[in-house]
Amino acid sequence: MVTLKMLALVALLSLSAGLKAAPSAHNDPQDVAAVREVVEAFRLSILNKDKATFVGLFYSDDPEHVTWQMVDDDARVARLKEFVPEARRVVWWPDNNYLTMIDRTVEAGSERIEVAFRDAIIDTDGEIASVNFDYSMLLDGEEQHWGREMWHLVRTDDGWRIISVIWSQRDPVAN
Repeated sequence: MVTLKMLALVALLSLSAGLKAAPSAHNDPQDVAAVREVVEAFRLSILNKDKATFVGLFYSDDPEHVTWQMVDDDARVARLKEFVPEARRVVWWPDNNYLTMIDRTVEAGSERIEVAFRDAIIDTDGEIASVNFDYSMLLDGEEQHWGREMWHLVRTDDGWRIISVIWSQRDPVAN
């Protein structure tokens, strides 16, 4: 006898199997290349302390319209709690956004700030895109933190623009 629970389980398994098995039929090479250009422009604008280019990569010049969120791993939070007992994994700081990030980069003077990206994965249907990759944040060649970063982009009349950036932060591995 087939029960309602068994039917529900079969339906759920069928749905989840379909979601896993459906590869993207999109990812036009031109769109993928255009998104890669945004990633490279982001990297170079930080390296060159080029605020105008950096800001132009985002959908809005209002940071409230762009998600900008970090998450610290357990080890980093434990270290931070030694100095700031109320430290948490996820904290939303209204003043921490892409504009303040590039301003701090530009104000760093002669310090060389660089972001290294590795293993990028891009998925797009030509209108929206996601890109995720491993990264390292370097200051004068020394790793400050590393983690995984994920972006969402939209294709506008002016090209691809970033609408959200989230990333994990881990302390460098001690040598």
